[in-house]
Amino acid sequence: MRTTLLVVGETSSPELHRLIEEYRQRIGGYIPFDLEVLPDPKRRKQQASIANQQQATCEAIASVIAPSDLVVLLDERGKEYTSRQWAEQLQRYMNSGAKRLLLVVGGPYGFTPEFKQRYGQQAWSLSRLTLTHEMVRLFAVEQIYRACTILRGEPYHHD
Repeated sequence: MRTTLLVVGETSSPELHRLIEEYRQRIGGYIPFDLEVLPDPKRRKQQASIANQQQATCEAIASVIAPSDLVVLLDERGKEYTSRQWAEQLQRYMNSGAKRLLLVVGGPYGFTPEFKQRYGQQAWSLSRLTLTHEMVRLFAVEQIYRACTILRGEPYHHD
C-alpha cells in the first residue's frame, strides 16, 4: 500500500518545508510514501470569498481521490490517538487491502460539510488545538515516521 499525504498549497516557510522534507525522506525508508501538493485556490482572483475558497479546495481534493483509496481526513474533530495507538491504526490501514492510504490535510478554511459527509468516515485529529494547515503537515509526517519506528521496534519513540 502506498501512503500519500495530500495537502493544499506549497509550504510557505522554508524552515517548515525543510523539516517536512526530512521526515518525508525518513518515512520513505519504511513505507512507500508521497507528499502530494495541490495548487492553492486562494491564489485565483475569482475565488474571493472564504466559502468559495473552501469549496474550490474540496473540489480539487475530491478530483484526485480514487474509489479504491482509503481516505483519512486530518481534522480537529477527528479521532485522537496516542503515538502507539496511531501506529496500530496505521498498521490496520496498511493491512486493509486498499491500494492507497490517502491522508488529507484541508486548506486554511478546512473542509466543507458536504466533503466531510462524503469522505470523513475516517478522521484523525493531531490535537484538540486548532493548528495551521502548514503545521499539520509537519506534525503528521513526524507522527507517520514515529509510527513506522514503533512498528519496527526501533528506539525513536519513548513512552
